[in-house]
Amino acid sequence: MSEEFESRLAELEARVAELERREAPEPLDAAPSTGGMIAYQGDVHLHGTVRWDISYSPDAIVDLPIPSMSEVLAALGHPVRLQIVRILLRGPANAADLHAAVGVGSSGQIYHHLKTLSSANIVEQHGRGDYRIAAKRVVPLLVSMLAAADIAGDLGT
Repeated sequence: MSEEFESRLAELEARVAELERREAPEPLDAAPSTGGMIAYQGDVHLHGTVRWDISYSPDAIVDLPIPSMSEVLAALGHPVRLQIVRILLRGPANAADLHAAVGVGSSGQIYHHLKTLSSANIVEQHGRGDYRIAAKRVVPLLVSMLAAADIAGDLGT
């Protein structure tokens, strides 16, 4: 696939996702709303163009399903897996390249980490042996990494 085609496909996927979000009904809250809005957006050009804009009420965020959030946070919480994500955010890579870049003991360990990231819908296998971050995951992952750095006090603000 050409780089231009992949870029156009990623942009279309982002647009469809945005339209689907607009058509989805607002989540119903059992408790009275505390008000406010949490939002993030992005226009990223790492490997294709991805545009993203999402907002939720704090009440709806607090009521999101814990099991799926926990799986994603746990997958991102391991230093080797986070390093894999950082590499794949710059573009697709195969397991051998990831193994060389990350420097873990065996290639089996890389596959173990890739399986965990795939199970959490963070990484997908593309073709034979190539791994990548789906375009629709790029901005949320970058926002998650930014939020984690902010919580850790690494942003210098």
